[in-house]
Amino acid sequence: MPRFLVVLDADSTLLEDEVIELLAESAGTRPQVEAVTQRAMRGEIDFTESLRERVATLAGLPSDVVVQAQRAVRVTRGADDLVRGVHAAGGTVGVVSGGFHEVLDPFAAALGLDHCQANRLEVVDGVLTGQVLGDVVDAHAKADALLAWAEADGVPLTRTVAVGDGANDVEMMRVAALSVAFDAKPRVREAADLVVVDRDLSAVLAALGLRG
Repeated sequence: MPRFLVVLDADSTLLEDEVIELLAESAGTRPQVEAVTQRAMRGEIDFTESLRERVATLAGLPSDVVVQAQRAVRVTRGADDLVRGVHAAGGTVGVVSGGFHEVLDPFAAALGLDHCQANRLEVVDGVLTGQVLGDVVDAHAKADALLAWAEADGVPLTRTVAVGDGANDVEMMRVAALSVAFDAKPRVREAADLVVVDRDLSAVLAALGLRG
């Protein structure tokens, strides 16, 4: 049975980039999408509404645009060290994202993550429709994922950790026993138990007592 569970946000936490912005680059809508992203991360607008607004700008793009985004994505420094350190100490690691499975899955597999949940882009005849399939992975869904993975792994909530940077992460940070704000927005830093300023995920190991 795992000793503990660490759940990470993806965009701007596990990954250096906001994937929706990389996709929007191909649509020529990156500036407007970036503006909406920043407002959502600060908690100024509803995340689900903001995501649907941003995804709508992708309508008409060929579905292989996700491959271009995968090539552009950068994994945050220290991610490998964090995952290896947690696994070595008998823990499990999950990523839950308001981004997209189509881009995130290869990185989750390469890092050896135990859990992964994200949104899916609707594709019809090889073209993005500008809509998301099913329910949006919002703040509530992130918290639910942490709870579900803890139950599946047999980990008590008292041994759960949430790591994130935006307003959409605050709810899962509240249900976790330990919350870590990673290079985060002010509202998230205020809500967190610990704050990591450097963009190096291996610093989270020290917060877990796994590195001096």
